[in-house]
Amino acid sequence: MLAHRAAIGLAGLMGAAGVALAAASAHGADASRLATASAMLLLHATAILATTALLARGLLHGGIGLAAAFGFVTGAALFAGDLTMRQYAGHSLFPMAAPTGGTVMIASWLTVTLAAMVAKR
Repeated sequence: MLAHRAAIGLAGLMGAAGVALAAASAHGADASRLATASAMLLLHATAILATTALLARGLLHGGIGLAAAFGFVTGAALFAGDLTMRQYAGHSLFPMAAPTGGTVMIASWLTVTLAAMVAKR
C-alpha cells in the first residue's frame, strides 16, 4: 500500500536525520538539544516501522494505525525540528512547536493503543 511505503520511507529519512544529529551532538559544543532531537527521531522512526509491520500483519486497525504512524512523523518532525532550529538559528520554528510535537507523539502512542483494541480479530 502506498501510504505504508510512504511511512516507511519517512521513517528512513527520520533515522538518517537522527544519526546525523547524534553525530552533530557528539562533536558540537553545547549541543544537548541535538541529542534530544536525535533520540526522538530515532525512537519514533522505529515506532513507525513497528506500526507499519503490525498493520501488515493485521494486528492494528488499518486507518487508525496509519494515523498513528503519520502522527509519529509529524510529532517527531515538529519536536526535533524545533530543537534543531533553536540550536542552529537561535529561534524556534514557531511558538510552542516542540510542545505541540510532543503532544502529537503522545497522542500517537495512545492512537496505537486504540488501533490495537479495535483491530479485526
